[in-house]
Amino acid sequence: MKSIEELKAIKAKMQAEIETRSAVSDSDVKIVVGMATCGIAAGARPVLNAFLDAAQKAGLKNVKVLQAGCFGTCKAEPMAEVHIPCKDKVIYGRLTPDAARKIVAEHIMGGNIVAEYVVKG
Repeated sequence: MKSIEELKAIKAKMQAEIETRSAVSDSDVKIVVGMATCGIAAGARPVLNAFLDAAQKAGLKNVKVLQAGCFGTCKAEPMAEVHIPCKDKVIYGRLTPDAARKIVAEHIMGGNIVAEYVVKG
């Protein structure tokens, strides 16, 4: 750290991340990333971080990025569930950080499900 401005920037970034991961209400969009051993081994941590970053950069205060355990479909990891109020849950699999950013842009912001990553039950 070289200056007080740099420290303030780090503080602001961390506060935004805390807001994105807490205080969930019924009207919030929830992105739940599977963070069990299988998910982490498949790359879930960078996917979680990409969801957080994309939501923060877009200024989406009503989007909360949360962690869960195993979704029970290890072969499709990394996985995430998207819960939009009054709509059906969508489960995405085989995610990458780029896929996470695409889901935020196209599904969360644009209202269009990103079919190429949908896990069919």
